[in-house]
Amino acid sequence: MLNDKKILYSGMQATGTLTLGNYLGALKNWVDLNEEYECLYGVMDLHSLTVRQVPADFRKNARSLYALYVAAGLDPEKNCIYYQSHVSGHAELSWILSCFTYMGELNRMTQFKDKAAKHADNINAGLYTYPVLMAADILLYQSDLVPVGVDQKQHLEITRDIAQRFNAIYGDVFTIPEAYIPKAGAKIMSLQEPEKKMSKSDENANATIRLLDDRDSIIRKFKRAVTDSDSVVRYGEDKPGISNLMDIYSCVTGRSYKEIEKEFDGKGYGDFKLAVGEAVADELAPLQKRYEELMAEKTYLDSMIKANDEKAQYYATKTLRKVQKKVGLTERIR
Repeated sequence: MLNDKKILYSGMQATGTLTLGNYLGALKNWVDLNEEYECLYGVMDLHSLTVRQVPADFRKNARSLYALYVAAGLDPEKNCIYYQSHVSGHAELSWILSCFTYMGELNRMTQFKDKAAKHADNINAGLYTYPVLMAADILLYQSDLVPVGVDQKQHLEITRDIAQRFNAIYGDVFTIPEAYIPKAGAKIMSLQEPEKKMSKSDENANATIRLLDDRDSIIRKFKRAVTDSDSVVRYGEDKPGISNLMDIYSCVTGRSYKEIEKEFDGKGYGDFKLAVGEAVADELAPLQKRYEELMAEKTYLDSMIKANDEKAQYYATKTLRKVQKKVGLTERIR
């Protein structure tokens, strides 16, 4: 890359609107990482094709995701924020790596089983080989670190296995990536089913806070959040609903659980839910304002997309040419 910093790679799928869970669990924590790492963030539109998309909506969602990255505070001049589909090396490397991936490894992927169950009418080969494309995403940029949640650990493990297998045959070609464990962040759960992770695809509108929800909608959804039969604001495994709200309130206010318990000592859930809703609405207001500005600044956004696509293409090509040479593909006459 441009300096001696370690390379950190991540991205999000270009479907739907990002949720509060995406923001507090990942995006908010990415903002200052460029001070320590060389960061690449993809708009992962190729991955999104495993589910049928409405083309016009899909393109709109991808651009919206790019704008949300920037609105959340990711500087496109300090981070490489690009479209996955604009760098052909992702698909090219994915095919080569698929020839170094074993069926047994893919058969063990639990996320394929989960997604196949949800989309029984469209169990396609892309859904099955999804982990190989993810491996290509990571290895293409010689990534040192990858932020991963619990549901992505298997994908990083298979990425490491593929890279080590390739390196054992052809020498030191790929950097072996490590999991990046963020210093802050939280796993944000559904407001209606607090045992489940908050999801973009949840059919219950009241379960999910979307980053572009208006203030009234945010507060209304928190007022309807599932809690328990108790009335004490206390953190504990026996109180998943309240604990989830406390996680959210802690993330946006910086207060500890003890401070939150003290603040709402003697108060009911109604007061607490309202406070959480207002705090989240206040947190998202500047992001929403910047997002609207960016979506109106077509020339600026286009110029950032073009510049970052070119930067990503440059780095990807370096790795891809090395891989092609190693496996014996005929060099292109340029």
